[in-house]
Amino acid sequence: MNSKEKILKRLAGDGMEPRPRPEMDFVPQRFADREQTFVERLEAGGGCAVRMEAGETLDEVIRRLYPEAKSIASTMEEVTSATINPDRVEDPRQLVDVDLGVVRGSFGVAENGAVWIAQDIRHKALYFGATALMIVIPREAIVDTMHEAVVRPEVDDFGYGCFVSGPSKTADIEQALVFGAHGPMSVTVVLR
Repeated sequence: MNSKEKILKRLAGDGMEPRPRPEMDFVPQRFADREQTFVERLEAGGGCAVRMEAGETLDEVIRRLYPEAKSIASTMEEVTSATINPDRVEDPRQLVDVDLGVVRGSFGVAENGAVWIAQDIRHKALYFGATALMIVIPREAIVDTMHEAVVRPEVDDFGYGCFVSGPSKTADIEQALVFGAHGPMSVTVVLR
């Protein structure tokens, strides 16, 4: 018997009494107002939430929030102010530094203000290279927690997807928080 086996035998002989595993009776967190919690958590992460008014168009929201945007990339049919169709761009580097990317999100998560984006455009570079990113989701498509989010069908069937929870940010040991270090400087979620 080698020294490793001796040690393991001694540990096994001096072990604790076996105990049954605890019951898994986890109850996920619920929020009284999912939409408001989502808005608060998104804003805590540096993002912005905008509720569309009845009769308001996405173009009106874009012009209200980003009046200076000259290059707007989107494949959404209702965004007629788009100047770039990202599906027609050959080189994804052309989507870096566009003023605004407008994309469709699947759903939001109240727990952390994240939005699930499944890639439905040719180049995912738009999600991370645009100066500002606007994500459009239905108001009723907000779940309470990540436990609910990861079992949704949208998360199960995709080529590429990610959760976005505000603009790109990084911090250093001196606690200096910088937005837009390696991605969009601003993220706006439009609740439709």
